[in-house]
Amino acid sequence: MEHRHEPVLLAEVLEALAVKRGGAYVDGTVGLAGHATAILERNAPDGRLLAVDRDAESLALTRQRLAFAGQRVRFAHADFREVPALLAAERADGILLDLGISSAQLDDPGRGFSFRNDGPLDMRMDRTQGVSATEIVNRWPEHELADLIARAIVTARRQARITSTTQLADIVRRAARAPRGGDIDPATRTFQALRICVNGELEQLGAAVTALARCLVPGGRIVVISFHSLEDREVKHAFAALAREELRLVTRKPLRATPAELQANPRCRSARLRVAERSAA
Repeated sequence: MEHRHEPVLLAEVLEALAVKRGGAYVDGTVGLAGHATAILERNAPDGRLLAVDRDAESLALTRQRLAFAGQRVRFAHADFREVPALLAAERADGILLDLGISSAQLDDPGRGFSFRNDGPLDMRMDRTQGVSATEIVNRWPEHELADLIARAIVTARRQARITSTTQLADIVRRAARAPRGGDIDPATRTFQALRICVNGELEQLGAAVTALARCLVPGGRIVVISFHSLEDREVKHAFAALAREELRLVTRKPLRATPAELQANPRCRSARLRVAERSAA
Protein backbone atom coordinates (compact mmCIF):
# COMPACT_ATOMS: atom_id res chain seq x y z
CA MET A 1 0.00 0.00 0.00
CA GLU A 2 1.31 3.47 -0.91
CA HIS A 3 0.91 5.86 1.99
CA ARG A 4 0.48 9.61 1.61
CA HIS A 5 2.87 11.35 3.95
CA GLU A 6 3.04 15.02 4.91
CA PRO A 7 6.27 15.75 6.82
CA VAL A 8 5.66 18.04 9.77
CA LEU A 9 7.28 21.50 9.78
CA LEU A 10 9.33 20.66 6.68
CA ALA A 11 10.42 24.20 5.81
CA GLU A 12 11.33 24.90 9.43
CA VAL A 13 13.34 21.67 9.68
CA LEU A 14 15.38 22.41 6.55
CA GLU A 15 16.12 25.95 7.71
CA ALA A 16 16.98 24.77 11.22
CA LEU A 17 19.36 22.07 9.98
CA ALA A 18 20.98 24.52 7.53
CA VAL A 19 21.39 21.63 5.10
CA LYS A 20 24.43 22.12 2.84
CA ARG A 21 25.86 20.37 -0.20
CA GLY A 22 28.10 17.49 0.76
CA GLY A 23 26.97 17.49 4.37
CA ALA A 24 26.47 14.42 6.54
CA TYR A 25 23.10 14.16 8.26
CA VAL A 26 21.17 11.77 10.49
CA ASP A 27 17.42 11.21 10.50
CA GLY A 28 17.00 9.20 13.67
CA THR A 29 13.28 8.63 13.13
CA VAL A 30 13.13 8.50 9.34
CA GLY A 31 9.55 7.18 9.11
CA LEU A 32 8.34 7.46 5.52
CA ALA A 33 11.23 9.71 4.49
CA GLY A 34 9.39 13.02 4.13
CA HIS A 35 12.16 15.02 5.80
CA ALA A 36 14.90 12.67 4.58
CA THR A 37 13.96 13.13 0.92
CA ALA A 38 14.26 16.89 1.21
CA ILE A 39 17.58 16.62 3.06
CA LEU A 40 19.05 14.38 0.35
CA GLU A 41 17.87 16.74 -2.37
CA ARG A 42 19.63 19.63 -0.63
CA ASN A 43 22.90 17.91 0.27
CA ALA A 44 23.34 16.41 -3.22
CA PRO A 45 25.35 15.43 -5.14
CA ASP A 46 27.66 13.87 -2.56
CA GLY A 47 26.02 14.48 0.80
CA ARG A 48 25.18 11.52 3.00
CA LEU A 49 22.36 10.46 5.30
CA LEU A 50 22.06 7.87 8.05
CA ALA A 51 18.39 6.82 8.00
CA VAL A 52 17.31 5.14 11.24
CA ASP A 53 13.94 3.78 12.35
CA ARG A 54 12.74 1.18 14.82
CA ASP A 55 9.75 0.31 12.60
CA ALA A 56 10.93 -2.32 10.11
CA GLU A 57 7.83 -1.91 7.93
CA SER A 58 8.31 1.83 7.57
CA LEU A 59 12.00 1.33 6.88
CA ALA A 60 11.23 -1.07 4.04
CA LEU A 61 9.06 1.57 2.36
CA THR A 62 11.69 4.21 3.00
CA ARG A 63 14.35 2.15 1.25
CA GLN A 64 12.21 2.32 -1.88
CA ARG A 65 11.52 6.03 -1.54
CA LEU A 66 15.19 6.91 -1.07
CA ALA A 67 16.48 4.62 -3.80
CA PHE A 68 17.18 7.70 -5.93
CA ALA A 69 20.06 8.61 -3.59
CA GLY A 70 21.84 5.27 -4.03
CA GLN A 71 24.89 4.76 -1.83
CA ARG A 72 24.49 8.18 -0.23
CA VAL A 73 22.07 6.62 2.27
CA ARG A 74 22.86 4.11 4.98
CA PHE A 75 19.85 2.43 6.59
CA ALA A 76 19.61 1.04 10.10
CA HIS A 77 16.74 -0.78 11.80
CA ALA A 78 17.41 0.65 15.22
CA ASP A 79 16.23 3.05 17.91
CA PHE A 80 17.54 6.62 17.69
CA ARG A 81 19.23 6.02 21.04
CA GLU A 82 21.61 3.73 19.13
CA VAL A 83 22.74 6.45 16.71
CA PRO A 84 25.97 7.31 18.60
CA ALA A 85 27.06 3.68 18.31
CA LEU A 86 26.07 3.58 14.63
CA LEU A 87 28.11 6.69 13.92
CA ALA A 88 31.09 5.47 15.95
CA ALA A 89 33.80 8.11 15.44
CA GLU A 90 31.96 9.87 12.60
CA ARG A 91 30.42 13.27 13.26
CA ALA A 92 27.30 14.72 11.64
CA ASP A 93 26.50 18.18 10.32
CA GLY A 94 22.92 17.80 11.48
CA ILE A 95 20.67 15.39 13.35
CA LEU A 96 16.88 15.26 13.20
CA LEU A 97 14.46 13.53 15.56
CA ASP A 98 10.75 13.60 14.72
CA LEU A 99 9.28 11.91 17.77
CA GLY A 100 5.74 11.56 16.43
CA ILE A 101 4.14 8.50 14.91
CA SER A 102 3.67 8.47 11.14
CA SER A 103 0.45 8.69 9.17
CA ALA A 104 1.03 5.13 7.98
CA GLN A 105 1.19 3.87 11.55
CA LEU A 106 -1.92 5.80 12.57
CA ASP A 107 -3.94 4.80 9.52
CA ASP A 108 -3.16 1.08 9.63
CA PRO A 109 -5.75 -0.61 11.91
CA GLY A 110 -3.40 -3.56 12.30
CA ARG A 111 -0.90 -1.43 14.23
CA GLY A 112 -3.38 -0.51 16.97
CA PHE A 113 -2.34 3.14 17.39
CA SER A 114 -5.77 4.60 16.68
CA PHE A 115 -9.30 3.78 17.80
CA ARG A 116 -10.96 5.18 14.68
CA ASN A 117 -11.01 1.68 13.20
CA ASP A 118 -11.06 -1.63 15.03
CA GLY A 119 -7.81 -3.55 15.15
CA PRO A 120 -5.50 -5.53 17.43
CA LEU A 121 -4.34 -3.59 20.50
CA ASP A 122 -0.63 -3.64 19.68
CA MET A 123 0.96 -0.13 19.53
CA ARG A 124 4.55 -1.35 19.21
CA MET A 125 6.64 0.73 16.83
CA ASP A 126 9.01 -2.22 16.55
CA ARG A 127 6.84 -5.32 16.27
CA THR A 128 9.86 -7.61 16.50
CA GLN A 129 10.25 -7.00 20.23
CA GLY A 130 8.68 -5.62 23.38
CA VAL A 131 5.33 -5.99 25.11
CA SER A 132 2.13 -5.04 23.31
CA ALA A 133 -0.63 -2.82 24.70
CA THR A 134 -2.82 -5.93 24.96
CA GLU A 135 -0.43 -7.44 27.49
CA ILE A 136 -0.30 -4.22 29.52
CA VAL A 137 -4.05 -3.68 29.86
CA ASN A 138 -4.74 -7.34 30.60
CA ARG A 139 -1.85 -8.19 32.90
CA TRP A 140 -0.57 -5.13 34.72
CA PRO A 141 -1.88 -4.64 38.28
CA GLU A 142 -4.34 -1.84 38.94
CA HIS A 143 -1.88 0.47 40.70
CA GLU A 144 0.37 0.41 37.62
CA LEU A 145 -2.56 1.36 35.42
CA ALA A 146 -3.44 4.36 37.56
CA ASP A 147 -3.06 6.87 34.71
CA LEU A 148 -5.01 4.70 32.28
CA ILE A 149 -8.46 4.79 33.93
CA ALA A 150 -7.45 1.72 35.86
CA ARG A 151 -10.65 0.56 37.55
CA ALA A 152 -12.62 0.55 34.30
CA ILE A 153 -9.92 -1.48 32.57
CA VAL A 154 -9.55 -3.92 35.46
CA THR A 155 -13.31 -4.44 35.76
CA ALA A 156 -13.75 -4.97 32.01
CA ARG A 157 -10.87 -7.41 31.69
CA ARG A 158 -12.44 -9.62 34.36
CA GLN A 159 -15.33 -10.18 31.94
CA ALA A 160 -13.27 -10.66 28.76
CA ARG A 161 -9.72 -10.15 27.55
CA ILE A 162 -9.21 -6.69 25.99
CA THR A 163 -7.65 -7.20 22.59
CA SER A 164 -8.95 -4.54 20.19
CA THR A 165 -8.66 -0.79 19.86
CA THR A 166 -12.38 -0.02 19.78
CA GLN A 167 -12.98 -2.33 22.75
CA LEU A 168 -10.53 -0.34 24.89
CA ALA A 169 -11.84 3.01 23.61
CA ASP A 170 -15.40 2.06 24.58
CA ILE A 171 -14.27 1.05 28.09
CA VAL A 172 -12.50 4.37 28.58
CA ARG A 173 -15.44 6.39 27.28
CA ARG A 174 -17.86 4.65 29.62
CA ALA A 175 -15.63 5.43 32.59
CA ALA A 176 -14.88 9.04 31.69
CA ARG A 177 -17.02 12.14 31.50
CA ALA A 178 -18.68 12.39 28.10
CA PRO A 179 -16.88 15.03 26.01
CA ARG A 180 -18.65 18.26 25.23
CA GLY A 181 -18.63 19.71 21.74
CA GLY A 182 -15.05 20.31 20.64
CA ASP A 183 -13.54 18.38 23.57
CA ILE A 184 -10.92 15.72 22.97
CA ASP A 185 -12.24 12.16 23.03
CA PRO A 186 -11.42 10.76 26.50
CA ALA A 187 -9.86 7.70 24.87
CA THR A 188 -7.22 9.86 23.18
CA ARG A 189 -5.09 10.45 26.27
CA THR A 190 -5.38 6.84 27.35
CA PHE A 191 -4.16 5.65 23.97
CA GLN A 192 -1.32 8.18 24.08
CA ALA A 193 -0.29 7.06 27.57
CA LEU A 194 -0.37 3.41 26.50
CA ARG A 195 1.69 4.12 23.39
CA ILE A 196 4.30 6.01 25.41
CA CYS A 197 4.52 3.09 27.84
CA VAL A 198 4.62 0.36 25.19
CA ASN A 199 7.44 2.04 23.28
CA GLY A 200 9.37 3.47 26.22
CA GLU A 201 9.20 6.86 24.56
CA LEU A 202 10.39 8.81 27.60
CA GLU A 203 13.02 6.32 28.75
CA GLN A 204 16.40 8.03 28.68
CA LEU A 205 15.12 10.62 26.16
CA GLY A 206 17.07 13.45 27.75
CA ALA A 207 20.23 11.34 27.93
CA ALA A 208 19.78 10.32 24.30
CA VAL A 209 19.42 13.94 23.15
CA THR A 210 22.59 14.78 25.07
CA ALA A 211 24.51 11.92 23.47
CA LEU A 212 23.26 12.87 19.99
CA ALA A 213 24.28 16.50 20.43
CA ARG A 214 27.80 15.32 21.14
CA CYS A 215 27.86 13.53 17.76
CA LEU A 216 27.76 16.85 15.90
CA VAL A 217 30.64 18.68 14.27
CA PRO A 218 31.29 22.18 15.64
CA GLY A 219 28.53 24.33 14.22
CA GLY A 220 26.34 21.28 13.56
CA ARG A 221 22.71 21.37 14.61
CA ILE A 222 20.27 19.05 16.34
CA VAL A 223 16.57 19.47 15.62
CA VAL A 224 13.91 17.72 17.71
CA ILE A 225 10.17 17.69 17.03
CA SER A 226 8.07 16.55 19.96
CA PHE A 227 4.32 16.04 20.16
CA HIS A 228 3.43 16.20 23.83
CA SER A 229 4.59 18.19 26.83
CA LEU A 230 6.43 15.31 28.50
CA GLU A 231 8.70 14.83 25.49
CA ASP A 232 9.20 18.55 25.01
CA ARG A 233 10.18 19.00 28.65
CA GLU A 234 12.87 16.30 28.37
CA VAL A 235 14.30 17.94 25.25
CA LYS A 236 14.15 21.42 26.74
CA HIS A 237 15.99 20.34 29.90
CA ALA A 238 18.66 18.44 27.93
CA PHE A 239 19.31 21.45 25.70
CA ALA A 240 19.41 23.82 28.68
CA ALA A 241 21.97 21.67 30.50
CA LEU A 242 24.20 21.49 27.43
CA ALA A 243 23.80 25.21 26.70
CA ARG A 244 26.03 26.01 29.66
CA GLU A 245 29.09 24.77 27.77
CA GLU A 246 28.43 22.69 24.67
CA LEU A 247 25.40 24.04 22.78
CA ARG A 248 23.94 27.34 21.63
CA LEU A 249 20.17 27.47 21.77
CA VAL A 250 18.86 28.51 18.35
CA THR A 251 15.26 28.48 19.60
CA ARG A 252 14.48 29.73 23.09
CA LYS A 253 10.86 28.72 22.65
CA PRO A 254 9.61 25.88 20.44
CA LEU A 255 8.47 26.65 16.91
CA ARG A 256 4.89 25.67 16.04
CA ALA A 257 3.07 25.03 12.78
CA THR A 258 1.76 28.01 10.86
CA PRO A 259 -2.00 28.44 10.34
CA ALA A 260 -1.55 27.41 6.70
CA GLU A 261 0.18 24.16 7.65
CA LEU A 262 -2.39 23.43 10.32
CA GLN A 263 -5.14 23.73 7.74
CA ALA A 264 -3.30 21.45 5.31
CA ASN A 265 -2.15 18.93 7.92
CA PRO A 266 -4.17 18.99 11.19
CA ARG A 267 -1.96 16.27 12.71
CA CYS A 268 0.82 18.82 13.17
CA ARG A 269 -1.22 20.86 15.67
CA SER A 270 0.75 19.61 18.68
CA ALA A 271 4.20 19.60 17.04
CA ARG A 272 6.92 21.60 18.81
CA LEU A 273 10.32 22.08 17.24
CA ARG A 274 13.50 22.93 19.18
CA VAL A 275 16.94 23.60 17.71
CA ALA A 276 20.40 23.76 19.21
CA GLU A 277 23.85 24.22 17.64
CA ARG A 278 27.10 22.61 18.69
CA SER A 279 29.57 25.17 20.00
CA ALA A 280 32.66 25.83 17.90
CA ALA A 281 34.95 25.32 20.89
